[in-house]
Amino acid sequence: MDFMADALYGGRAFRTFNVIDEGNREVLGIEVATSIPSLRVIRVMEQLIEIYGGPKALRMDNGSELTANAFVEWCEQRRIELKFIEPGKPDQNAYIERFNRSYRTEVLDAYVFESIEEVRQITEIWLHEYNEERPHDSLGRVPPLTFMPRPTLPEKSSYELCA
Repeated sequence: MDFMADALYGGRAFRTFNVIDEGNREVLGIEVATSIPSLRVIRVMEQLIEIYGGPKALRMDNGSELTANAFVEWCEQRRIELKFIEPGKPDQNAYIERFNRSYRTEVLDAYVFESIEEVRQITEIWLHEYNEERPHDSLGRVPPLTFMPRPTLPEKSSYELCA
């Protein structure tokens, strides 16, 4: 898990909260908003758990949203292990850092956005390509959902670790 920041054409700042599955590099979600406090992080994570099942662990930096009591307690209640990287060591969360570089280059820096909704729409289109069509060198030149498809049954799967 990680956050990114950017701005709309008019100067209004926004952030993204990016969550990937380290097992197959699938992007599970990107939340785009002007503010993403810990309670919103919890809400996003609950939505992801509804879709994918609960993670055993989460890898993240020491940002205030992720060290907040509300988020830490939420993880403890769900028995989700928190794996904080050392401050100033983004290489300890290399999968999300690599993803962030692609997202920055191919979406955030490639467009001039007029609205948050426009960021969300372009992100969704790009995520479909990233997860389902685009070959990844680290996965043997196949997309994440070809490398490790999600079950098609209505039952929830469980992912090992999110970055």
